[in-house]
Amino acid sequence: MKKPGESVVFKSIIGIIIPMILLSVIIGILGYRSFTDGMLKLYEDGAVEIANTARTEINGDRTDAYAQSEGTTEEYMDVWTEMDRLCNSSGATFIYVIRPDLSDYAHITFLFSTINKESKYTKYDFGYVRDTTNDEYKEKYRRLYDGESDSEIVIRDRGYIETDAHITAMVPVKGTDGQTKAILCVQRQMENLTRVRNRFIGFVLLVLALLVIIIIVAQHFYLRRVLLQPLTKITDEAVRFATEEVPAETKLTETIKNKDEIGKLAGSIDHMEEQVTKYIDELTTATAEKERISTELSLATRIQADMLPSVFPAFPDRSEFDIYASMKPAKEVGGDFYDFFLIDHDHLALVMADVSGKGVPAALFMMASKIMIQNIAMTGVSPREILETTNNRICQNNQQEMFVTVWLGILDLRTGELKAANAGHEYPVVTRAEGEFELVKDKHGFVIGGMEGVRYKEYELKMEPGEELFLYTDGVPEATNAQNELYGTERMMEVLNSNRGLEPEKVLETVKADVDRFVGDAPQFDDLTMLCVRYNG
Repeated sequence: MKKPGESVVFKSIIGIIIPMILLSVIIGILGYRSFTDGMLKLYEDGAVEIANTARTEINGDRTDAYAQSEGTTEEYMDVWTEMDRLCNSSGATFIYVIRPDLSDYAHITFLFSTINKESKYTKYDFGYVRDTTNDEYKEKYRRLYDGESDSEIVIRDRGYIETDAHITAMVPVKGTDGQTKAILCVQRQMENLTRVRNRFIGFVLLVLALLVIIIIVAQHFYLRRVLLQPLTKITDEAVRFATEEVPAETKLTETIKNKDEIGKLAGSIDHMEEQVTKYIDELTTATAEKERISTELSLATRIQADMLPSVFPAFPDRSEFDIYASMKPAKEVGGDFYDFFLIDHDHLALVMADVSGKGVPAALFMMASKIMIQNIAMTGVSPREILETTNNRICQNNQQEMFVTVWLGILDLRTGELKAANAGHEYPVVTRAEGEFELVKDKHGFVIGGMEGVRYKEYELKMEPGEELFLYTDGVPEATNAQNELYGTERMMEVLNSNRGLEPEKVLETVKADVDRFVGDAPQFDDLTMLCVRYNG
């Protein structure tokens, strides 16, 4: 029997109810805060208004007389009576007048104190001295006496001393000289605010509960009719077809009349059943075709490998230099290529290149570029002229807009002078006989095939006996591990300098082993091509 949690209807209802509850909670919180802030503002304004009204009943110049009256003179009683009447008619809890100790405001003395008759509290007697509640009150008393403020508000939402949550408004009682003589305070309890606020929360929770119940019931019947029953038919048919592998006699679209996505799904199932049998037959044909393509790609891999110098030692009868190169394509065939060949008895051409893209198109472009570069180089022109001529010829018929980066050098085997040019390729690396490998940050020209008429810069290096030249494509520094980190030029230089003095073949083996160790199980991202030549002199 299916559990409730496995039902699409149940999941759909939960998916609707949870956002609705969250939205209701957010609205309730915002409403609660807005309501509370509004009510507090009304309480504050009301308390200040009552205080300002009560202040008109007190003569600031007579505060000393009030203090000396001991609360018994007719003048004192007239003021107290008006304050008491205002306290009971305005809804205030307390209206009182105090004089703080001006030395440190640590104590206050009550001159007047009235209380609402409906309140459960008792008023303070005339002349009652009490410690100031806290530092906040001290600061507000000081501000009123120093004339920095015309009114102050204190909110106690949990109640302090003898009273519950309340708001107290304070205004200065000033004499004709403009100096504050006393402070009149109006205190209003927040019982009504709390009561109305709690009523509001209860109402919101009740409405939310009713909405949830109504939505659950309505969604259950609605989704069961328009969603669950059609999906059950589709599921049963899919299971049947997977078992029998025979199309149904009655199509799903004949029993499911929905015009929505479910109707489209039913039509897709019908179409799938019609096509699967046909696909099985076609799969057999496609498998055979794939095997044929795989065979042809394997042949292309061998042809491409045969295009590159791969027999070492390459020139066993020449002692002036040792050379070794390798290429590991990312796919069956790649776009990287290297080349080296003798232009004449004393000049060795060195090529390292990287064609844009991968696969068969890059391999075809690579072979055309390699042949073109070698043919032009054999005419005896300089590296700069080789790149410029190759670029112009490729640009004349490059409708696919492919390009290739090339580093090309010609080494004079008699003197060790190396003339080179760079068409947007990686920097070469050289080493001195007893020094470290270092990058040669040569001037990069534009890539071959990018734009006709490009001019390239040519430069010279002097190689002494025992020095080596290391060339590579971006597949080395851009090799990526499972954490999407690049191998980088710094790691390459570090492994080269940690293994100085090796033969060219060992140099390449060491770098490749370090790259493989860094990459780990991550798939090879790009072709990995390297060349190393040692000049022996």
